Amino acid sequence: MLTIAVSKGRIYEDALPLLAEAGIVPVDDPKTCRKLILATTREDVQLVIIRATDVPTFVEYGAADLGIAGKDVLLEHGAESLYEPLDLNIACCRLMTAAHKDAPELKGRIRVATKYVKIAQSYFASKGIQAEIIKLYGSMELAPLVGLADCIVDLVDTGNTLKANDLEPRELIMNISSRLVVNKAAMKMKHEAISALLTQFEKTLANR
Repeated sequence: MLTIAVSKGRIYEDALPLLAEAGIVPVDDPKTCRKLILATTREDVQLVIIRATDVPTFVEYGAADLGIAGKDVLLEHGAESLYEPLDLNIACCRLMTAAHKDAPELKGRIRVATKYVKIAQSYFASKGIQAEIIKLYGSMELAPLVGLADCIVDLVDTGNTLKANDLEPRELIMNISSRLVVNKAAMKMKHEAISALLTQFEKTLANR
């Protein structure tokens, strides 16, 4: 049995066609059922539906053999202990700094609100900017508006939420897409099954 960890939402929706090409179609819809372990049309594959930030943890500790997670989550988690064989090129967006549209250029000592603490620390250090990082779990756009932070570091897709709150994207930190990650022990113990799945994913991606 292969267990694949995937998060609800955009990554799950974008991954469905890719999984379907490999004959993996969930029997239940996580939108309408409360099951966290989903059987699929392949008897040897099941999906576990978890928070995006928990995917690398489940794979690292062997609770899942494979996982699908955004590069942002993998970098923030520190995924050195995982294999990352494939960029699935789904759920693409940009990790950016953003500030109020009338705010001056960021320099000197600044305060930054983000849930990506490690990435933000590394980025501002590389720019020679002293940044005090304030960890938030949501509503990042509020931070500059109420004086909590000079800027934010967050994922940007359309930019509409920023615009609606009088913020603007400033600097691109990196382009983000979802990756397939594999538990190292599982890669050895279930090599044949995982290799076959990787080959199928590679074929599907090559034909897109």
